Amino acid sequence: MIPITEAPSYAGGDDDAVARLLAFVRRRLTGEYEVDEFGYDAELTDKVLLELIRPLYHRWFRVETSGLDNIPSDSGALMVANHSGTLPVDALMMQVAIHDEAGRALRLLGADLVYQLPVLGQLSRKTGHTLACREDADRLLRKGELVGVFPEGFKGVGKPFSERYKLQRFGRGGFVASAIRAGVPIVPTAIVGAEEIYPKIGDLRFLARLLGLPYLPITPLFPWFGLLGLIPLPSKWMIEFGEPIRTDTLEPAAADDPMLVFELTDHVREVVQQMLTALRLRRGHAFF
Repeated sequence: MIPITEAPSYAGGDDDAVARLLAFVRRRLTGEYEVDEFGYDAELTDKVLLELIRPLYHRWFRVETSGLDNIPSDSGALMVANHSGTLPVDALMMQVAIHDEAGRALRLLGADLVYQLPVLGQLSRKTGHTLACREDADRLLRKGELVGVFPEGFKGVGKPFSERYKLQRFGRGGFVASAIRAGVPIVPTAIVGAEEIYPKIGDLRFLARLLGLPYLPITPLFPWFGLLGLIPLPSKWMIEFGEPIRTDTLEPAAADDPMLVFELTDHVREVVQQMLTALRLRRGHAFF
């Protein structure tokens, strides 16, 4: 497992900051950095990519977390979260939360579409994400990694605003089967706040099909205000990590029992829905 690197500190003044920057650039140019078998670049992720989105996390969405003690400190687990927001910003905020507040890297499982796009696919692998398939999920969990999955997929992230905080189907339970095979806990995760950043009130379906996209949203600001319409609304976010659901009491062969997998999948979905409902009430107003 690649250790988490510390976020850059500028307490030493401008000279120290410049020296660290030059050292970072030198390592990138000379290839003196490590990536794992999936292409994950821990240093680039922490010092560049996550650093770019930390202002969104701290200042724009003002994310609050709870239940961090439910995240294993040094062993594998499957983090199962709700998905919403029209654009998958919730995945990035969850990654920052676990990296900065729990000190662990989150290896997200992404849809095929992500890896069909040249730039986005390569960038996703650099930040530790990989294809949502059985082989990759099993390998990561057995290595002791934290693996993040959003079982609702595009149906969750692209649902209309009128259906906010109502979970869609969790698919066929492949993520549960991976957790059983690896004998790792499932950590139900609820994310409140993403539903309000791009309220989807319509869908340009014909244009979406032409572009090969699952949907092309209409929001109160997009496409009417052009690129300005892509600025997310500053909703108040809360992320809660629930009590782990154990799978190590099951034999690995149980992963091949479709009824057991379905029942456990449905149980995880119910737990996340209950967490969402309670967390939304605790948050109160979406923008204050």
